[in-house]
Amino acid sequence: MSRILVRGGRILDPTTNRDESGDVLIEGGVIAAVGEGLDARGAEIIDAEGGWIAPGFFDMHTHLREPGQEYKEDIASGGRSAVAGGFTSVACMANTHPVNDDPATTGFILDRGRHESPARIYPIAAATRGLAGETVTEMSALAEAGAVAFSDDGRTIQDGGVMRHVLEYSKLVDGLVIVHAEDCSLVGAGVMNEGPVSTRLGLPGNPSIAEDVLVMRDLMLAELTGARLHVAHVSSGVSVAAIRNAKERGVSVTAEVSPHHLTLTDEAAIGYDTNTKVAPPLRSAADVAACREGLVDGTLDAIATDHAPHALHEKDLDFVEAPPGLLGFETALPVVLDLVRNGEITPLELVRRLSTNPARILNRPGGDLAVGSPADLVIVDPERSWLYDPAKGYSKSRNSPWAGQMMQGRAIATIVGGRLVYHVDKGVLVP
Repeated sequence: MSRILVRGGRILDPTTNRDESGDVLIEGGVIAAVGEGLDARGAEIIDAEGGWIAPGFFDMHTHLREPGQEYKEDIASGGRSAVAGGFTSVACMANTHPVNDDPATTGFILDRGRHESPARIYPIAAATRGLAGETVTEMSALAEAGAVAFSDDGRTIQDGGVMRHVLEYSKLVDGLVIVHAEDCSLVGAGVMNEGPVSTRLGLPGNPSIAEDVLVMRDLMLAELTGARLHVAHVSSGVSVAAIRNAKERGVSVTAEVSPHHLTLTDEAAIGYDTNTKVAPPLRSAADVAACREGLVDGTLDAIATDHAPHALHEKDLDFVEAPPGLLGFETALPVVLDLVRNGEITPLELVRRLSTNPARILNRPGGDLAVGSPADLVIVDPERSWLYDPAKGYSKSRNSPWAGQMMQGRAIATIVGGRLVYHVDKGVLVP
């Protein structure tokens, strides 16, 4: 395995609070040394002058569509898109066809990831069989097969009794339960945030209380059972406050927020662009502000893309009929760098939420630059301007609300296991 020296960048390692200039030396697939003026003899040099050297980003909420919907995305294309965005590890949700609710499917995803993806792939198994919200999956067998968490994301476990059983069973395997919190009886036919904008557009609204009541239910059940709960794609200010309060009470809860819920409001849907249709929907400016505050103060632990590719013909429908979801890997970094540019969060703390915290929540390697750790790194140019064209990206799909926009900040190089897998000037470097 090659020797690589990443030279002359701003080193950001949240695990040690390191924020200083220096080099990172990689040997044998692991980090061999971190410091200034490291020996470059025999090493491939990657110049990080003016950029950041950080632990590779870890996306704990993605949809890779394989098996069953490879026309939208597959593990190979998703992995390539991930490393182009600086993500060295991704955890993929279970709403595939067939659903990842048995060890054979979990094993298939792991095998495909090892052989097809330049990024590390971690499967999240279903919490209930067939995502039907009725019968708890065989969590022990799934965990033994390699599942890193359990979730019915894409659907919600509506029955409180079933949700309690899911949390109780998860404790037997020390598992993490990730919840998509929406009360379907309150969502109804809603396709965007309920409010003045939905009224103006004549579209059925999905009220934020649909999220809030399920978040509160699941927080109470986590408190009752003592299980580990993770709330996916938080979008409501009330939910942020509920999670903050639960943490103060000692509930074992973590939470994530997506780049789009940190930056876009429901007004993005005014042109009926179906690429702005997501679940949960884009909310009000007050909700966005609350999510940003929650990320900064640590209530929301992680940034996760909820990368959800759809084919052109699926999004080329009216707003009501089109499926929810947007691409996330290649735009996540420049979108969330808005918080750094506005002085809301430091670069070190942003990296903590993109890298370190997700790895720790899922109890997987990564998220640090310690000597001896796997050499999963990203080099970032926070000032680089570039035009985002999803047709020139690595995903099979094109559904992005940022298509055609100038972006600021980009992953320049991505290293996984000591191997350079992406460079902005060379593309993805895999066979």
